[in-house]
Amino acid sequence: MTAGLQTSPEQLLADAAAALRRGDTAGALAAIGAAERASPYDPQIKMQRALALRMSGAFADAIRALDDALALDPYNFLALLSKGALVEKVSGEKVAARVYQNALKLAPEEAQLPPPLKAPVARAREVVAKTQEAMEAYLREQVGSVDAAGSEMAVRRADEAIGIYAGRKRAYQHEPLLLHYPRLPAIPFYPRELFPWLPELEAATPIIVEELQAVLTDMQDFTPYIAFPKDVPVNQWEELNHSRRWSSLFLWKDGERQDAVCARCPRTAALLERLPMAHQPEFAPTAMFSALDARTHIPAHTGSTNTRLLTHLPLILPGPARFRVGNETREWRMGEAWVFDDTIEHEAWNDSDQLRVILIFDVWNPFLEAGERELIKSLMTARNRFYET
Repeated sequence: MTAGLQTSPEQLLADAAAALRRGDTAGALAAIGAAERASPYDPQIKMQRALALRMSGAFADAIRALDDALALDPYNFLALLSKGALVEKVSGEKVAARVYQNALKLAPEEAQLPPPLKAPVARAREVVAKTQEAMEAYLREQVGSVDAAGSEMAVRRADEAIGIYAGRKRAYQHEPLLLHYPRLPAIPFYPRELFPWLPELEAATPIIVEELQAVLTDMQDFTPYIAFPKDVPVNQWEELNHSRRWSSLFLWKDGERQDAVCARCPRTAALLERLPMAHQPEFAPTAMFSALDARTHIPAHTGSTNTRLLTHLPLILPGPARFRVGNETREWRMGEAWVFDDTIEHEAWNDSDQLRVILIFDVWNPFLEAGERELIKSLMTARNRFYET
């Protein structure tokens, strides 16, 4: 090196890398130390120090070097991933899982991961999943049966809470596309006792199926449920957009009774008129037969407002068919209806080889008072008027 000229940090790091390739850890650390003195706030130099220390077997010192890098750049994915691997060596999987979790929050999408990082990221996911599974099992063992929590809703709530606390389940909240009405509970499937009319609906299943069979003779009356205009992003709906694989026949649509369809299904229409559907001019009720083709998946999505809930009654179930709301997945069963909050992420599968059909209609959220229902009607109508003036 020429006297009086200072070597740049970049050259010093290059010298350190060359020393590491020769197996000269001491020389590498000396060059890195000089680079740090020249540029003390560069996190990449701290990471090079961590690499040299790791190669020398000084794992605890390497972790401290990575902590120095993270103090300068807390969102450094590579530093967190490297720290997780070192902590796993020094302290085991359980302690490393916490570091890996933070790293995975910053990880690029799988397709954008550089090939050398794929295996370390896969290991991080494996350790996190294994630790969360072990934690959930331990929590359940310590807590005992959740059946003592109380009612069916309390038991489901307690069971889900353990999964969320252990990190194995996600905490789902309302995600309405249109109106979020505050302070309503985010319940995936609502307790049956809140809807005393459900037995009447379920008992009418044979009558509804009989009328459905008549309209199914001409499936042309069913139209694609997803039908976005050309200027609207389709997102997860690309496969089903304008597709008859998920189609519907409306008895009520956006608050309007579809007289021609109701005339063909008079007893179904009369039953629905007796039930407490959510009447909101220009918005609700909506009641329809929903047909899903064999081996078809409705991707995860959310509905328009938590002021109303959706009712499902299965009518044609040729085989297994699943439905998920939040963390809870159920199988449809003939003669069994449920009411759920569709502003919580949900999705459906027809796993059978034939068409599946259910009846869907909306009802008011039972936690709303009568005065709130009237206010919501006015509120939603006023929003439409605003865009018309």
